[in-house]
Amino acid sequence: MDLSNACAVISGGASGLGRAVAAKVIKAGGKACLLDINGEQGEATAAELGAHATFVQTDVMDEKAVEAGVAASCERMGRVSLAVSCAGVIGAGRVLGREGPMPGEQFARTISINLLGTFYLVKASAAAMENNEPEPSGERGVIVNTASVAAFEGQIGQVAYSASKGAVVGMTLPVARELARIGVRVMTVAPGIFETPMMASVTEEFRHSLEVQVPFPSRLGRADEYADLVAHIYQNEMLNGTTIRLDGAIRMQPK
Repeated sequence: MDLSNACAVISGGASGLGRAVAAKVIKAGGKACLLDINGEQGEATAAELGAHATFVQTDVMDEKAVEAGVAASCERMGRVSLAVSCAGVIGAGRVLGREGPMPGEQFARTISINLLGTFYLVKASAAAMENNEPEPSGERGVIVNTASVAAFEGQIGQVAYSASKGAVVGMTLPVARELARIGVRVMTVAPGIFETPMMASVTEEFRHSLEVQVPFPSRLGRADEYADLVAHIYQNEMLNGTTIRLDGAIRMQPK
């Protein structure tokens, strides 16, 4: 697939990893539709990215809203050939915290955003891609989901987050196998500790403590590095049905 004519729909596209993907696609000559719950930031980001960017306010917990967002993306861009799920929350909390057991609602909300939101975008995008004119190889589109190294080494306090991201990893292969019949590839990226808006509020001391855990390079990952990997996945037809760790060789400790 050629990034220069990609039409990307990106959840969580108003900031962080999603914004970086949109910028990468647009710089290459493609188009991007940003789905995000933050209306003000989404409109501002789309304006910053230029005429090839558009925004649809979308709550990924709402199945119908995601379907409508993908439909709007197809209408505005002509098709969807790349879908990237970047919307997510950390959902930190212990099973048995100081104030007692974790409320089920807290666990469910994390699952709803990180897992169900991803699934909603996957199925809506796949349905749209099925109608695309195939490439000479038969390929019609690419779906890239975002997990985390917490899917493999979840820390204390990450039970909901790890469960949601582990499930995203788990559904990658069966969805890729199923969508092979329509020429749609499915991949997942599992980032390590990245520089995102969620990291903006941490102290310099805490930030440094995270950086030194990364064997090499001993720093936080950059959003453009995530976007570079998504771009490579889009263009490399043999990448399908697996999860790639993007983490500088970090293996998270219990806490």
